[in-house]
Amino acid sequence: MPRPRKWRKVCGLPENNRFGPLDAKADPANFVQMTVDEYETIRLIDLEGMTQEECARRMNVARTTVQGIYIEARKKVATSLVNGKVLLIEGGEYRLCDGFGPSCGGRGCHRRRCRRGSMDSGEI
Repeated sequence: MPRPRKWRKVCGLPENNRFGPLDAKADPANFVQMTVDEYETIRLIDLEGMTQEECARRMNVARTTVQGIYIEARKKVATSLVNGKVLLIEGGEYRLCDGFGPSCGGRGCHRRRCRRGSMDSGEI
């Protein structure tokens, strides 16, 4: 029997889910898809300055899982920047947090859109 899926906790969806060159063609070959949980690791580690261990606690996963997610996310950002591709953020294995759990530090989420009791599946 397979191990049950462990959802990655995300504190909010990105305000914008598409980044890249202004003159990009709408060709699927010109897109790099990043999942919402990959976006969250970039946000927590690079923007918020957390360690991988702190990020893992916040997302409710193992540190080694965060390490793998983070490596893939950085490759996708680099591919987008270096090759001039559109970075599209959508999908992934995540659930939105309620903003009031112990891993949110009692301060609530960084996004106003996270409201108490809004545990949604990660489908956009």
